[in-house]
Amino acid sequence: MAVITSLLLTRHGEAHCNVAGVAGGQRACTGLTEHGRQQVRLLAERLRTEEPADVLYASPRRRTLESADILSAALGLEIHVEPGLSGPDHGQADGQPWDEIKASFGGPPQSDPDRPYAADSETWNQYLARAGVALRGLIERHQGQRILIAGHGETTDAAATLLLQLPPGSCTRIGFQTDHAAITRWHMQRNRLGQQLWILGNHNDTRHLARTP
Repeated sequence: MAVITSLLLTRHGEAHCNVAGVAGGQRACTGLTEHGRQQVRLLAERLRTEEPADVLYASPRRRTLESADILSAALGLEIHVEPGLSGPDHGQADGQPWDEIKASFGGPPQSDPDRPYAADSETWNQYLARAGVALRGLIERHQGQRILIAGHGETTDAAATLLLQLPPGSCTRIGFQTDHAAITRWHMQRNRLGQQLWILGNHNDTRHLARTP
């Protein structure tokens, strides 16, 4: 089958908020650790040799922008910041320990996806809807191209929800693990009958990190 459009989703490298176990929103995110930078360098090297992209989009969080900077330098692509790809808005939980957030809420945000998990936060389903609109827009804008996204683990969730047309509430039963600097590839393909469908090429691919110290 002929590949029409490719969506290459990458998660940022290890960030300081990940190590600290806190919600890293727009205010609390302090960027990548040195280990995280090395993870993204290896990711960039692999993308450069295996699957060059046509356009690069990034979430506006500091850790994703720093990841995008590394990808941009290695791949020679301009960074386009897409606000709709930002990670979930944590509201007043921004910077708070995830253990405390989950204990107060009764589980992770996905466990009750229509209820805010903190004061002024998005619900999980609100996040999926917002990110889904942004992803759909990028796909329509760049038909026939390879779209590289420097995003979050949640970006991969949003893409799967959009492309698999998962109904609301699916997140209470299924989930998608996405590690730091992982690649998830979706390809829009056309078969001999002219039918188009999205194919998941691979998910959470981290083979390039085997050389990480």
